[in-house]
Amino acid sequence: MILKRVLLVLLLLSISKFSHTPHLEVTNPSSWMNPSAWDHNATLWSVLHPGSEFFTAYSYGFNVEFIVRKIAHLSFFGMLGLLFYWNFKKQSHRYIKAWLCVAAFAFLDEVHQAFIIGRDGRIIDVAIDSVGAAIALYLFCLAKRSAIKT
Repeated sequence: MILKRVLLVLLLLSISKFSHTPHLEVTNPSSWMNPSAWDHNATLWSVLHPGSEFFTAYSYGFNVEFIVRKIAHLSFFGMLGLLFYWNFKKQSHRYIKAWLCVAAFAFLDEVHQAFIIGRDGRIIDVAIDSVGAAIALYLFCLAKRSAIKT
């Protein structure tokens, strides 16, 4: 039980660390350790007001970096969904609770990114993260049901 909690906390911290890294390029490991830089001009209103960048589509093109980054979003938040699920006691709606935890964390993570110079937070990434968790939890549910039937 302790290991599940430790893994959950480590993944939450790892995602937060990468979100706090300015000008992060997934395909360039040397950028993974860039020192953090806060945008001191950003406010919660400037990030979340209607029409802000947070609610717009991506302004950059689809390249290898973009694709790898979105696959990472799906994968890491899928793992996060499973870790939340395994950390809840056996109860009804555990899948939904795990998914809601991931969706809430994804939203907070994207808002956090909007305050980092060289990063941007987008609501579309919250959706991608949430879909990653939903897919992982759904596949786990299917695997669990098929194991019970056999």
